[in-house]
Amino acid sequence: MRVMTTIPQHDLCQVPQAVRSIEEQGYDGICTLENRHDPFLPLGIAATNSQKLQLSTGIAIAFSRSPMTVANIGWDLQRASRGRFVLGLGSQVKGHNERRFSAPWSPPAPRLREYAQALRAIWINWKTGAPLNFEGQHYRFTLMTPNFTPEAMDYPAPPITVAAVGPAMMKVAGQEYDGVRLHPFCTRKYLENLVLPRLENAMSSAGRRREHFEISGGGFIITGVDNDAVAEMFEWVRTRVGFYGSTRAYWPVLEVHGLEELGHKLNQLSRNNQWDQMAEEVSDDVVHLFSAVGRHDEIANAIEARFGGISDVIYDSTSLTGNHRVITLTSPAERPSIPYVRVLVLCSF
Repeated sequence: MRVMTTIPQHDLCQVPQAVRSIEEQGYDGICTLENRHDPFLPLGIAATNSQKLQLSTGIAIAFSRSPMTVANIGWDLQRASRGRFVLGLGSQVKGHNERRFSAPWSPPAPRLREYAQALRAIWINWKTGAPLNFEGQHYRFTLMTPNFTPEAMDYPAPPITVAAVGPAMMKVAGQEYDGVRLHPFCTRKYLENLVLPRLENAMSSAGRRREHFEISGGGFIITGVDNDAVAEMFEWVRTRVGFYGSTRAYWPVLEVHGLEELGHKLNQLSRNNQWDQMAEEVSDDVVHLFSAVGRHDEIANAIEARFGGISDVIYDSTSLTGNHRVITLTSPAERPSIPYVRVLVLCSF
């Protein structure tokens, strides 16, 4: 089982020591988020202070950046890390693109398809010298001179993964990307009945094979050293399920379980600005639908039952409490062995 964690994005001065400590503890990699801080800059520091860790963005917002800008960052991080970088992208929602980033909005699925194609066209130009002649509906790249071509590197271009929720993005992920990052607001039934068939159909239509494609995420993990720790995390996940369930875009998950009424209740509470009352509407049974639950000594079986045969990579549920992070899994040496699953431990700063 591969295990990944995060680094202190809020203070870049802490990154070198944190990365060295993470590597010494036996972790397999680190993943950065784009919430309060840039996801790329800490990875540049991490690349020069580590030897084996995989470095990935999970995720970087695509539409606020030109593919040329991201291609350049990805190339430099891949070179600095000696081939250990994975580029994770996502669209964000319309409101954040237009009002937070002042970025033009268009349907995300066709645009992210083109985004991946543009990245690879740029990287092929830098790698082989083939003419850059990419012309799409959203992006056009036809100029590259030696003065702006990065130095050659001995590593392949970075793999690209994408965050996906709806069927259109699932299709794009399966056809164009090296992996998909699923939202934690998923149940096993939803994954089996809708997500997996969509991804498999998309891969098949593009002549791709499942073993060459990585599925990550798709639920929460609620665990801790004892029952009290599990109970605390259980309540945090209850609030997250309530928050996500209030958003119409996620209601197809609830519909699989006949929970449409719950979605409408949560949505009305959000409209009334009654955020603190959402958790009261989410039953224990509903939390269990979205989670693997158990103490450290029993979580392995729960993870297998919840994610086995579907997800290749799973994310530990985490929370921000004050200025410290809550990570519920123990060190890699103490974690249960789940051979076919990689675990990513993520938290926000």
